[in-house]
Amino acid sequence: MDFKTEIEKQLKKEVGEVNLEIPPDFSLGDFALPCFSLAKILKKNPNDIARELKETFKSKYIERIEVKGPYLNFFVNKSILAEDTVNSILKLKERYGSSGIGKGQKMLIEHTSINPNASPHMGRARNALIGDAVARMHKFQGYKTEVHYYINDIGKQIAMLVLGSKGKKVNFDGLLDIYVKFNKELEKKPHLEKEVLGLLAKLETGDKKTKAEFKKIVDICIKGQIEILGRLGIKYDIFDYESKYLFNKDTEEILKKLEKTKLLFIDEVGRNVLDLDGYGLPMKTPVFVLTRGDGTSLYGLRDLAYNAEKLKKCKNSLIILGEDQKLYFQQIKLALELMKLDAPKVLHYSFILLQEGKMSTREGNVVLLGDFIKEAKKKSLNELKKRGRADEKTAEMIGYGAVKYSILKVSPDKNVLFNWDQALDFEGDTGPYIQYSYARACSILAKEKRKGKVDASVLIDAKEKQLISKLSSFPEVVLDATRQFRPQSIANYLGDLAKCFNEFYQVCPVIKAEPKIKNARLALVECTKYVLKNGLSLLGIDSPSKM
Repeated sequence: MDFKTEIEKQLKKEVGEVNLEIPPDFSLGDFALPCFSLAKILKKNPNDIARELKETFKSKYIERIEVKGPYLNFFVNKSILAEDTVNSILKLKERYGSSGIGKGQKMLIEHTSINPNASPHMGRARNALIGDAVARMHKFQGYKTEVHYYINDIGKQIAMLVLGSKGKKVNFDGLLDIYVKFNKELEKKPHLEKEVLGLLAKLETGDKKTKAEFKKIVDICIKGQIEILGRLGIKYDIFDYESKYLFNKDTEEILKKLEKTKLLFIDEVGRNVLDLDGYGLPMKTPVFVLTRGDGTSLYGLRDLAYNAEKLKKCKNSLIILGEDQKLYFQQIKLALELMKLDAPKVLHYSFILLQEGKMSTREGNVVLLGDFIKEAKKKSLNELKKRGRADEKTAEMIGYGAVKYSILKVSPDKNVLFNWDQALDFEGDTGPYIQYSYARACSILAKEKRKGKVDASVLIDAKEKQLISKLSSFPEVVLDATRQFRPQSIANYLGDLAKCFNEFYQVCPVIKAEPKIKNARLALVECTKYVLKNGLSLLGIDSPSKM
């Protein structure tokens, strides 16, 4: 049963539409109604509104109601909650937590889309991890998801690699070195910039040899990038190549549409520029430059063509972008709106920092993702050996899970400062701690199976009630996380759930309890196992049955 919906339905009769919150602490109830917004409507003090609603609210599903200042806190009938939660989880299993809100709908998610000029570094890996989690959440909710990777296969970076690799045998691992060296040479020899732009001009005219050179470099890089990301379970449905929108003339169509706005002009050096003055952009000169002076297109123009095509495929779309692209996305959004087109929703993220600052592929100041996940597996294996195990597959699950959880638990708008010791700790708010809780549940269930019908009404210990309340809130957490694109909500929930489960396990014997209680507690352990696995799966983290 959906207790939240039931309470909101009752309150609607009294005060209209309301939205309940889940309190941060068990002592504050299962649901809370903040009465601040009602004060404006009812023209009363929010504290008085809370007191009045307490007197009028009646429901068999509510054990008690408490007023805490302007908050009305609802404590669900724990006997009904236990029966409903346990039976729902045991029935739905891997589907528990899904509300099915996406049934019959499509969701297009573009993420990662890093330049195909080198091995991905950890700073940009956050894009892929967030995007993958968001895609998994939507798929779990019933959406037909389509994950896109936009490949900048005709930009300056690729031109630099083409020039820098002439006469050399090129492989994926050597691309970063070539790119860094060319950038340093460019600083000393500015005339090389003309060679880069000349190569781009030849490409845009469709020169076959140049197109083949660009394709060779891009193919090497994309194959290497996807192989590394694939080790983390990150997959893509469609690869969109930027060159397509140049060679199919879509960029020309975009320029024609923007000309109709009367805001597109040719500047003193021959560039096509969109005047965005008056739209609140944080720029001294609020313009969006779309072509170079020689007429060749810039990334922004091709990106507009790409977004226009995405809109034709799916009205419901999201793009994951670094915080350094906030202004750029504002320009894209405004340009699309001027053409009467909708911009995709956007989720910006901050970066994973080195001690000396942000990672930069151009400077060579990076920690490569491939090296990082190798180190994760190595450190995890060493930790397992200390515990008397030497299972490489489990070490990989734990190491990769530690990396993912450490990054995903942090709100995207905050920086991540990665710490190996903290990430691989088997205690505290870490991936291994949650995985270990799952393995512990599996271990208990391997010793003894529950039998027949479960009487959840016997689960009356305070720790049992807390665990049941936490399990019951999983569908609401997933629903909110999906709607708000917040994988960190699921990560933080799992940390709390693992803590609740271990507290329950410490004070409530399972195997040694008397038969009726043992059966109910085995069911509770089984329910926890399903929810931990479901939640970890939404973050792209494996659930090892032994640790």
